[in-house]
Amino acid sequence: MLLFVGLGNPTPDSENNRHNIGFKIIDSINKKFGLSKQKPKFKGLLTTGNIGDKKIYAIKPLTFMNNSGICIRELIEYFKINAEDVIVFHDDLDIEFGKIKAKFGGTNAGHNGVASIDKFIGKDYSRVRVGIGKPKGNIEVADYVLQNFDEEETVNIEKILKDITESISILVEKKLDLFSSTVNNK
Repeated sequence: MLLFVGLGNPTPDSENNRHNIGFKIIDSINKKFGLSKQKPKFKGLLTTGNIGDKKIYAIKPLTFMNNSGICIRELIEYFKINAEDVIVFHDDLDIEFGKIKAKFGGTNAGHNGVASIDKFIGKDYSRVRVGIGKPKGNIEVADYVLQNFDEEETVNIEKILKDITESISILVEKKLDLFSSTVNNK
């Protein structure tokens, strides 16, 4: 049993923000693997199903980015999911746009959504970090992550979503290094 968590903000005007890449990934996984219809549960939108022989829960927290851990803790306590079986998808400023790095544990590197999850379930879970690059010019980081992807980035994001979903069976087996190299070399 695994829990996929996509980080983002639940407002309609946030849908295409850089900060919402985690929501986009969950939507892509749900569509590709025919997971159940999203239902509001545990302060999030929850879907369930199977990928291969693994039971998958996938959630988009509705608690807003900075309180994502509240939703995750409730869900893992209810379904008795170990933190080691949680995989969080989120944006990362420190990674070149479009590159993906999967890892187990580590620091939050200033990402408030990850910091919230760390606070509520600890640091022993996997993260799939999707590079959004650093802001150019004088734009503040908080403003940058809340901006929509531009037209060119949107085209690239669609490819990233496809590459992730096509390689998800590797991630389900928790082969994080192989997953990263596979999606980055497509």
